[in-house]
Amino acid sequence: MTFRPRLTAAAAFFFAFVLPAAAETGFTDAQKQEIGGIVREYLLANPEVLLEVSRELEAKQKLAETEQRESAMTANADAIFRSPHDHVAGNPDGDVTLVEFFDYNCGWCKKGLPEVVNLIEQDKNLRVVLKEFPIFGGDSDYAARAAIAAKKQGKYWELHTALLSHEGKVTSAVVDEIAAAQGLDVAKLKADMELPEVAEAIQANQALAQALAVNGTPAFIIDTQLTPGYLPAADLMAAIAAVREGGGCKLC
Repeated sequence: MTFRPRLTAAAAFFFAFVLPAAAETGFTDAQKQEIGGIVREYLLANPEVLLEVSRELEAKQKLAETEQRESAMTANADAIFRSPHDHVAGNPDGDVTLVEFFDYNCGWCKKGLPEVVNLIEQDKNLRVVLKEFPIFGGDSDYAARAAIAAKKQGKYWELHTALLSHEGKVTSAVVDEIAAAQGLDVAKLKADMELPEVAEAIQANQALAQALAVNGTPAFIIDTQLTPGYLPAADLMAAIAAVREGGGCKLC
């Protein structure tokens, strides 16, 4: 957040809450106008006050968001780590679970694919839950439904990695082409994409993301820690190690 937006937010706070509060105390219109003028002059002369208020508001917002996420994670632990809708990669009985929300048209998700794959290959006790979370429009939704439907042919992982490895936008035509290249029966795939359970899987992940305040992709969950945004392999490994060193999973 830049200096100017912070000042704007803080000023909005003063004029939305401080002045109306003064108005409710029974001041005359002239007194209210005078108070407003005094506040305005003071803030213009001391803009650092606005910045201080803005920082405090931002800190409170972040704290509220963290508390919301922690509460939501505890309440939705089964949906996060053990939903029957999601594909599980790596060791299904692993001692630590890594959860990823992703979109096939997310550039940072594409960048992170090799690192997630390497983690799975190197850490034989890691369980990975993949949550389809299409947020970039119709083509992303089509790709997500195709990947979920590919489970019916035992080809989820193959289609998943191929779609995320594709350079450029993943359109519906690209999905069909890649699906065929991975040996899927495309006609059956399209039919399976219309099954109610496919839409239910995406809707469940969307509702979960909302509860967790996940607004973008990728987003990673490792036990009790939710991190929005891309994480390099070293950070993922460190977070996984921290769970093990701390006595193991509390939620996962």
